[in-house]
Amino acid sequence: MLGRIIEIVENQIIIKLDIDINNQTNLINLHVILEDDSKKIVGEIVNVNQEKMSINIVGEIKDNKFLPGISIKPSFKSKVRIISLEELELMLGKQQQNIGETFIGFSNVYQNYRINVSINELFSNHFAILGNSGSGKSCTVASIFQKLFLSNSKPPLKSSILIFDAYGEYTNAFASLRQYNPSISYKTYTTNTKYADTDIIKIPLWLLDVDDLALLLDVTTPNQLPIIEKTLKLVPILVGDNEEAIKNKNDIIARALEDILLSGQTSTKIRDQIVAILTKFHTNELNLETQIIQPGYVRTLKQCLFIDKSGKFQEIELVTEFVRSFINHDNTISNEKTSSECFYTLKDLEEAMDFALISEGILKSEKVYDLANVLSVRLHALADSESRVYFEYDEYINRNDYVRILFTDKLTNNKAQIVNFNINYVDDRMAKVITKIISKMVFSLSVENNNRGNSPFHIIVEEAHRYIQRDRDIDIIGYNIFERITKEGRKYGVFLGVITQRPSELSDTVISQCSNFIVLRTRHPKDLNYIREMVPNISIEIVQQLKGLQPGNCIAFGSAFKVPVVMHVEFPNPAPNSNNVDLETIWYQ
Repeated sequence: MLGRIIEIVENQIIIKLDIDINNQTNLINLHVILEDDSKKIVGEIVNVNQEKMSINIVGEIKDNKFLPGISIKPSFKSKVRIISLEELELMLGKQQQNIGETFIGFSNVYQNYRINVSINELFSNHFAILGNSGSGKSCTVASIFQKLFLSNSKPPLKSSILIFDAYGEYTNAFASLRQYNPSISYKTYTTNTKYADTDIIKIPLWLLDVDDLALLLDVTTPNQLPIIEKTLKLVPILVGDNEEAIKNKNDIIARALEDILLSGQTSTKIRDQIVAILTKFHTNELNLETQIIQPGYVRTLKQCLFIDKSGKFQEIELVTEFVRSFINHDNTISNEKTSSECFYTLKDLEEAMDFALISEGILKSEKVYDLANVLSVRLHALADSESRVYFEYDEYINRNDYVRILFTDKLTNNKAQIVNFNINYVDDRMAKVITKIISKMVFSLSVENNNRGNSPFHIIVEEAHRYIQRDRDIDIIGYNIFERITKEGRKYGVFLGVITQRPSELSDTVISQCSNFIVLRTRHPKDLNYIREMVPNISIEIVQQLKGLQPGNCIAFGSAFKVPVVMHVEFPNPAPNSNNVDLETIWYQ
């Protein structure tokens, strides 16, 4: 018996000690049983002095099961004692690791006590790993997944884990998994186009929809989306130089010219706009040098645009009739294929967007022209930049096959369980776009799967505060893909894992939908306050403990843990390349 209850305030119990505290080992964070007849209430010691002890109620044991939370309070006659091993196992799990469980780490409170958790409870929910730089986040991630594949005799060979690796750290930790079990495969892609030691990330351009291109082109207003929609409708029609494509190009140019000719503007403005369009958009049949043949003479289209001294456009009827000869009035432009069903390049997309601009009569409004033209400029800049390589896929492939190939080990032709995308060599904007596009592709594939949830995906985002933010996606395209995944992903088998040192910069929706948290040392007051406000079932005592945790030590809580667990995660072997620079060795070697 530790003592007797002298005060009960909400979920805190004050004990008058009957023991000599000086003869005891450290009691802080140990669990106790407050027993009264058949009731067993479980509490955690949070404070001790020479005379008194403070205990927070964490749950109760009923029918040989631990039930977290508070449903009843102890009576003053309750006996107070340290929890037994059998009772502790009901709360923290048994020491023997069973099938369907994975080993996480060792308890800091109960020496050498192994923390084994249910794979379903941990990985069938979204989770977050939080902590300051240097607190051991990368090592914790590496250790958790190494243990998942190696601590059990039956590794998860049908798992599909995507890691967006902000610094290229994890290859060292996972590349050797095959040595332990040849059925385990790890695959990596890189954004390093100059010194690529593995496959470069390449995304088929035709698999991008309006929303994807809006992200890629940094759309700033929903008013720009119709131009992208029009572009995607035109690209399968205009791609290539076959007879049908040329006919369609002529039709689009002619319709734009007809609108200008019938606009009622001044002759000079009509001529200037026609010249501007035909300078940029032309075919062999329809251009400024195309000959217009009349009885007795031949003139070029450019010559027919002459304006006399009185300011009159003398040949406007002739030019209009000539332009109309290229318009297909019987059949509007149509194509059986959609943009996702045909192969095309960035240059093809660029041309389609230019034709989309004139087909929408973009020259009629300077404001609309400015909004639309900036997309054309950005697309052109992308097509001429080094980043174009990420969208240069060699041959046509559909989305299902693309995702399948992402998870296929080229060496063995077997399924790769872990696929790492090293996004270290691009700026944050491009890294965010790549991360969102691939995540959305996987999510869409899962949503369309008739056998819902039979092919689950886990998306792990390192430095998540850089890519999963409270950005303007919702204002532009109506949703943020990571928020959609956290709200809807569980029922389709898509789960998100966020790793970050700045949780306060994350999307509130994403962090609020996480069910499990592993929190390492966190000291920034803004982040501590954010964790306290956003994370469910976290006490002031836990928040205070986060400030002083040693690297590799953490507090884990959520659906996989019946009570918050203070533990240390074993150092991974091999470790990720996340060590600090050793200046002493470098400077003085």
